[in-house]
Amino acid sequence: MSGSPDPAEHRAEHTVEHLAGHRFDYETAGLDVADVDADPMVQWRRWFDEAVEAGCTEPNAFVLSTVDADGWPQSRYLLLRGADERGFTCFTNYESAKSHELTATGRASMLFTWLQLHRQVRVTVVAERVPEAESDDYFASRPRMSQVGAWASPQSQPIPDRAWLEDRVQQMADTFGDGDVLRPAFWGGWLLRPMAFEFWQGRPSRLHDRLRYTPAADSDGWQIDRLSP
Repeated sequence: MSGSPDPAEHRAEHTVEHLAGHRFDYETAGLDVADVDADPMVQWRRWFDEAVEAGCTEPNAFVLSTVDADGWPQSRYLLLRGADERGFTCFTNYESAKSHELTATGRASMLFTWLQLHRQVRVTVVAERVPEAESDDYFASRPRMSQVGAWASPQSQPIPDRAWLEDRVQQMADTFGDGDVLRPAFWGGWLLRPMAFEFWQGRPSRLHDRLRYTPAADSDGWQIDRLSP
């Protein structure tokens, strides 16, 4: 009928209105320079432990952002598998898109988000491969079918369909039989060494707290600055 509203347009307008009106005021305790540890890795561990205690979903999940050969940012979720004085560790296929991008630039950013606590941590990092022995040890700790899957999946490459992948997994499982599944040379860990941190705590009226750690110019420590929200 002429002049009748377009249902699709109405749904789009409703969605936009819903998003624009979806607000939640963060009634949480503040964050000040006096509240945090001088070492950002210690402070990160404190917040991570509190996220675990609060029951946050996948508290070790983070977004890894890289830049591809054409200069386009690329982001994806990974699971953190280590955090120590060197930095953060994750594991993946070295032939994956993210590994090629890490190899090409040696730079990336990480984003941890713990929504239940209204917190996030941004980390600027440089990337390098972990020692092979470290990759061997972690690979040996994985469930057997995850080990088989690492051999079977040509990560980031186009494949015909899901059935092709499942057939390849079965083929690799048959190949290894009951024997040990050793780590493939194309799979291993990345060490992400922090160059800067930003801790963000949600606060009422969008006046959030932001504390940035950068290397101190006159020492081996870190300078902490408060940033305007």
